[in-house]
Amino acid sequence: MSEIGRLNDQAAQGAGPGAVSDYLLLAIETSCDETSVAIVRNGREVLSNKISSQIDTHRQFGGVVPEIASRKHVETMTLMLEEAVREAGVELSDINAVAVTQGPGLIGALLVGVVAAKSLALALDVPLIGTHHIAGHIYANHLIGDIVYPAIALVVSGGHTEIVLLEEEGKFNILGRTRDDAVGEAYDKVARALQFPYPGGPHVDKLAQEATEEVVLPRSWLEPDSYDFSFSGLKSAVLAEINRSRMKGETPDFSGLAKGFQQSVIEVVTGKAIRAAKETGARQMLLCGGVAANRGLRERLKELCEDAGLPLLIPPNKLCTDNAAMIAAAADLKWRRRQFSSLDLKAEPILSLEDWSV
Repeated sequence: MSEIGRLNDQAAQGAGPGAVSDYLLLAIETSCDETSVAIVRNGREVLSNKISSQIDTHRQFGGVVPEIASRKHVETMTLMLEEAVREAGVELSDINAVAVTQGPGLIGALLVGVVAAKSLALALDVPLIGTHHIAGHIYANHLIGDIVYPAIALVVSGGHTEIVLLEEEGKFNILGRTRDDAVGEAYDKVARALQFPYPGGPHVDKLAQEATEEVVLPRSWLEPDSYDFSFSGLKSAVLAEINRSRMKGETPDFSGLAKGFQQSVIEVVTGKAIRAAKETGARQMLLCGGVAANRGLRERLKELCEDAGLPLLIPPNKLCTDNAAMIAAAADLKWRRRQFSSLDLKAEPILSLEDWSV
């Protein structure tokens, strides 16, 4: 019998790792350019959540370089593991399972985390739990409050923009997704046009908040009944406005463009999310992903949810960006159902959220 098969049998019989009343999940996240290790008790109590960011390394290139990201993960992984265990005040022998981001993400970056997690699970003789990155972003909300089902999750991050229906715990149904650039990608591309460094999202958000005038830009609603998104045309509209001003010998209104761009993005994503909540009978709205830290987006969604009488959960900024605590929160869904992964787990850069459902 395989090691994971033995652990599953133990759990089913009420012995071994599945039988403990208090349990510790060690989680690893390396999907892009953050190396993170967390230790979480009972799926909700964060004992440690160490993150090593590579922003300074990639800034000089204007974006994430996959090969460099992978090498940085290799250099940092052991240190993050040691610091997470030390900060949590536990021993590695106390760990009941090891969770890891299996996908989606950069294949080289994912591989570093998967190899580390498999090695650790084997050495500690505990179950391995392959985890979906977006499920992590969604269940980061579970670290700060109770999720009420059915719920709508608005996922806005560097590589993903999706509206997800959670009819019940751990069941994901994607209602809409971006057809081209994700929100985070659009922010970075517009920021580059506005002469901001990488990552540009926070700079655009700040400039938009400070602007007194708005350069009105188009809204891409797509088909009337669609929950999908498209932001490539909006990015092109910003570039066209800049070029038009320069051809006239004028200085482009960067602050007005930042505000116009942000207003267009926010109106479309929040409008579709609220419509999805109304049409599905959702009882709660969840905001998830790195762009959930955007001040303008948070404030507008709060207003709309209050008007609709819809409870809203938004994680603090430190849980919006990529981190391992959110991976532990999602992995807890699998832990409680004894749905463990085998040691031949593979990194999957394109991993279906719906297929990962418990």
